[in-house]
Amino acid sequence: MKTFYWLVKREFWEHKGGFITAPIVAGIICFLLNAMLIAFGEGHYGGGDFHTNFSMAYNSENLAQAGAVIDGLLYGVTMMVMIVTAIVVFFYSLGSLYDDRRDRSILFWKSLPLSDTSTVLSKLASAVIVAPAVAVVVGVVAGLALTIMFAGVATFHGFSLWPLLMQAHPIKVMINLVLLIPLYALWALPTVGWLMLCSAWARSKPFLWAIALPVGSGVLVGWWGLMMGNGGFTSLYWRHVVGRLLGGLTPGGWMTETSKLVHFDGDNPASALEKFDLTYHYSALASPALYLGVLAGVAMIAAAIWFRRWRDDS
Repeated sequence: MKTFYWLVKREFWEHKGGFITAPIVAGIICFLLNAMLIAFGEGHYGGGDFHTNFSMAYNSENLAQAGAVIDGLLYGVTMMVMIVTAIVVFFYSLGSLYDDRRDRSILFWKSLPLSDTSTVLSKLASAVIVAPAVAVVVGVVAGLALTIMFAGVATFHGFSLWPLLMQAHPIKVMINLVLLIPLYALWALPTVGWLMLCSAWARSKPFLWAIALPVGSGVLVGWWGLMMGNGGFTSLYWRHVVGRLLGGLTPGGWMTETSKLVHFDGDNPASALEKFDLTYHYSALASPALYLGVLAGVAMIAAAIWFRRWRDDS
């Protein structure tokens, strides 16, 4: 267990530019863009629109809804950071096993008492657990910074925001996001498994193989469906095969398999967030598509371990 911990730590520090720097830069960009919008509004309108709109919200006794907007801001910023992290993890997974063979560093690592299974699984854990966890922390911190900035601007206009801030739930939001990481890992497993399999198997250009095979097969299936007049199967193939192999790292992708929202009030932010609670998200566990994807992902990870053990590019 200690060996596995150090393997994960090694991956973390070797790729800290992607795992740490990229999310932080994404969070800073989100913060700066919003700061620029506020500065533009203050300079162009003199803060009058802000004062009027906030007065209406504050005096309408809809503090719970306003607090939900702040919670939604935390979720939204974290989503943006997660999207950047998903792109990083996509290319990290593609190069995770191929780069070791390309620069021959695999000879050094194989000389150490480290199993191929532990090595591959440490890379898998880095992709589906460590990277999302870092993104969640960075996203929530960036969201809180935005909240403080908005509070400062409102205070400048003479409003007391303490009652409003008391209606927000940043700790609850962070706990929910952390508890969604296992679900994210399960949903992302077929994509990461496929990318790591291509990384271990391809002798060159794993990116082209990883993209061309699913997309090419999807085109062939689409052509066959067109000839046979079976467009429904083509749609299912693109959604459950091509989509899961290439798009499983998309945050919230499992929501296509969750229970349908009922009595959803789009004008009530508090109601919207209540609908998107952990129960809603984890209802995806009732979907056979999720488990089929997990089984496929496990099979591809096992194949990646086999190829890493026996692949000889000499």
